[in-house]
Amino acid sequence: MKTTYREALRAGLRDALLRDERVFLMGEDVGAYGGCFAVSLGLFEEFGPERVRDTPLSESAFVGAGIGAAIGGMRPIVELMTVNFSLLALDQIVNNAATLLHMSGGQCHVPVVIRTTTGAGRQLAAQHSHSFEGWYAHIPGLRVLAPATLEDARGMLWTALQSPDPVMIFEHGALLGMDGELADDAGAVEIDHAAIRRSGTDVTLITYGGTLHKTLAAAEALAAEGVSAEVIDLRTLRPLDDATIMESVGRTHRAVIVDEGWRSGSVSAEISARIMEQAFYELDAPVGRVCTAEIPIPYAKQLEEAALPQVPAIMAAVHDVLGRMSTSVDGVPVLAETH
Repeated sequence: MKTTYREALRAGLRDALLRDERVFLMGEDVGAYGGCFAVSLGLFEEFGPERVRDTPLSESAFVGAGIGAAIGGMRPIVELMTVNFSLLALDQIVNNAATLLHMSGGQCHVPVVIRTTTGAGRQLAAQHSHSFEGWYAHIPGLRVLAPATLEDARGMLWTALQSPDPVMIFEHGALLGMDGELADDAGAVEIDHAAIRRSGTDVTLITYGGTLHKTLAAAEALAAEGVSAEVIDLRTLRPLDDATIMESVGRTHRAVIVDEGWRSGSVSAEISARIMEQAFYELDAPVGRVCTAEIPIPYAKQLEEAALPQVPAIMAAVHDVLGRMSTSVDGVPVLAETH
């Protein structure tokens, strides 16, 4: 059937609410308004205010309530409007949800799922557009998911709800309107492994979330130049699927990581380090990285686009690791930064 990323997320929510009476959704404007991004549209009318709960504008309070409900035997889905607002609940997420199992000697599980919208590309400026999923991937005790396809948008939630421990799902806002075909019987998907979205032999392109489709577009353009690029969709940022990454790099002998986070202390930095540690002697060139410019995301459309990873920069990074000249846009060279 034809659907959108937004509708696939909604289908996953509806399925979870139907399957398990312990599941409920809570967050700002998720009920009568239908969600800030219309993801929960219609669920309030179908399931009522006990299962789809509007909350006060206090992220710390309602994330804390979700953690308490999870400890008490419920299966809450807590929606944070944007990833930037998740910072207001850092104490609850990092100091409580992620640590209680350890601090209780394995006695206290926290089966809460926290969903949030991440990423830029929609002219929402610096307080609504960043990619902080890499920060949370740094935290032991959390599982961090980044659905980039309709199948994963539809299917990751139910699998996450089966976890006895906290899971964070980062849904890229620029993908909400993405449409495509989704099988009528689409359901839960596994969340333990990365996926090879395109096979190749010359270079491994490693990415996730909102940059997957730009990376696939770059791989398509590179194919026209005779470059065979393999594209890995990480899907899960914690724990990382090292085996899939290293197996691919072992075959292509080159890697470029595309990450909408900032370069310093990023997911791309962690993956680059792991490749150096585990597959150094397989490499024929240093690992390349394409990241967001290290500035707050601008509001102006042309500046926002310039700040984010784009297809020409991805292609330029591939040319760099292949030892070729960088590509150009309208005659202006695109210089990819690599380490």
